[in-house]
Amino acid sequence: MTGRKARLQRGIIILPSAFTLGNLLFGVYAMVAAARGDFQAAAWSIVFAAILDMLDGRIARFTATGSRFGAELDSLVDAVSFGVAPAFVTYQLFFADQPWSWILSFLYIAAVVIRLARFNVEQGGHAKRSFHGVPSPTAGMLLATIYPFFTAPALLPYLGGLPEPQTVGIFMIVLALLMLSHIPYPIVPRLSFRNARATVASILLLGCVFAAVSVPAYFLFPFLSAYVLWGLARSTVLGLVDKLPDQDPLLDEPEEDEGGAEVRTLDYGEIAPRRYPSPEAARSGKRRIPSSHPIDEAPEKEP
Repeated sequence: MTGRKARLQRGIIILPSAFTLGNLLFGVYAMVAAARGDFQAAAWSIVFAAILDMLDGRIARFTATGSRFGAELDSLVDAVSFGVAPAFVTYQLFFADQPWSWILSFLYIAAVVIRLARFNVEQGGHAKRSFHGVPSPTAGMLLATIYPFFTAPALLPYLGGLPEPQTVGIFMIVLALLMLSHIPYPIVPRLSFRNARATVASILLLGCVFAAVSVPAYFLFPFLSAYVLWGLARSTVLGLVDKLPDQDPLLDEPEEDEGGAEVRTLDYGEIAPRRYPSPEAARSGKRRIPSSHPIDEAPEKEP
């Protein structure tokens, strides 16, 4: 009985790592498919890798089998599946004929690697409430789904085919900068029907999953683009709101002392004017006090 429990425990521990290696398998096959010119298969391989990447973490947390080894393995695999593979597919599709365009792929891969290392240090390999910067699987799927979206039969007459290489190059640089930014991006919510808000979020999530399964070529690229733009717009608006003054800056009101000192009004009527000696007193060396200020006069001597 004890042996069966030990084997079962080992099997549960291996399960998340198996999903992680499946993620790596699809990432490598995406590069193989791109080298063969099959960019549809390359795109969907990266999408499948992202699905397995989402599942391995959830399985590890559900079975309480998370470990430092699993976190390190996941980061290394993500660097391949969402860094090297999308950059290679994009290079083969748009930049293979240009001699120095490989630098764009290098910059994108470097951003992915730095983002993963920062994620492990700052968030411990697991986002609690939000991601700091665009997640690397999101960026990888965005690059991968350019081809299926712009070559979709229903959209081809309106979009006119694939975008220009210059446009894709700028898009890669923007994604690299957003991955390295500290813009908060929400995590995928869990299915829950405990309250009205959780129920609405779960229904929207199920609707997105249904659309992604039904029409992936038409849904994934616009949805992921909206996710990236929404996080950027939300962060910009919140930043502007935080910088707005609490009152009208044109109102002429006294400012508070930054040092915390008490501000007191000064009554100039309480200050006696400075008294200068008369010319005769100045010559004789004596000081005459004007009689107009009795408070300053010397007291009278008693008889």
